[in-house]
Amino acid sequence: MHASQYLTNPGKFETGPMVAVFGTERYLKRSACDALRTVVLKGSDEQPAVFAGKDATLSDVLDELAMLSMWGDRRLVIVEDADEFVKKYRAALEKYLDKPAKKSVLVLEVKTWNKTTRLAKSLEKCGLPLSCEELKGRELQKWIDQTAKVRFEKQVSRDAAHLMEELVGNNLGLLEQELDKLSSYVGERAQIEQEDVRALVGGWKTETTWKMLDALRDGQPGRALELLDNLLNAGEPPLKLLGGISFVFRKYSEAAEWARRGESLGQALRQSKVFPNAIEPSGKFLRKIGRPNAEKILTRLMNADGDLKGRSTTPDRMRMEQLLIELSGLIPAESSQ
Repeated sequence: MHASQYLTNPGKFETGPMVAVFGTERYLKRSACDALRTVVLKGSDEQPAVFAGKDATLSDVLDELAMLSMWGDRRLVIVEDADEFVKKYRAALEKYLDKPAKKSVLVLEVKTWNKTTRLAKSLEKCGLPLSCEELKGRELQKWIDQTAKVRFEKQVSRDAAHLMEELVGNNLGLLEQELDKLSSYVGERAQIEQEDVRALVGGWKTETTWKMLDALRDGQPGRALELLDNLLNAGEPPLKLLGGISFVFRKYSEAAEWARRGESLGQALRQSKVFPNAIEPSGKFLRKIGRPNAEKILTRLMNADGDLKGRSTTPDRMRMEQLLIELSGLIPAESSQ
């Protein structure tokens, strides 16, 4: 089971005598261990016994599991960074599962968990394996939506969630921090919108970059050049700006290729992961500039990248202005090599 599923309702699941918490997402591992403390110890004054895996011995861990508690009727023993511990004592842990302490739970927190071992198969039957691998795509979007509802009593629009992923990545700890800030930022409003994410998560430079690209898409190249000037005057590096431009226009290039293969333009844009509320204006933009210009987008981006990295003596500001004019469709495709 993935830990994100477990964390929606920890009390619903039986832990059994042993829990494996495995994976690379440290936020999920910490959250899972915190939830296990609440579920196993049930609000008693009992504290878990925590061992560092590199120093723990099997005898010490087993002694803790067998110890009777003065404060509650259950024991929780956690071995952190337990990869070496599991490797060293795997056979003994397998044997322990055959006859575990009745009122104790052993948590093994590891980076990797080989599901083909006898230990893993035994734990699958009588314990609880919790995967804490990184979330991506639809699962990450579900996590953002669920966390906003449960932790902050807010709704997150689909576009806002997509933009959060693009700006922050899939680090759940950072995403939760941003959701915390966003919930305060929107105040009494029930829903976090894409504009809120643009304004707060990325800062004004990111927001201005998005406005520049929207202006370019919406047939306002003069406004796009004005915003580019503001960003460059504020010290924003041209290569960083090119990264933002490429992020949006590579999707347009991919959509043009899907359309060339026979997909409808709307479906092509969806397959290229254009934000849902941008599909209609993006379609209008691609129809306006025409297929020859759309098919030239990737080449123009690559040429600009090479020029900004020293291939050309053209000043960076002039080269960025040229790129925006090229992408707007004002320069015919055959005029740009």
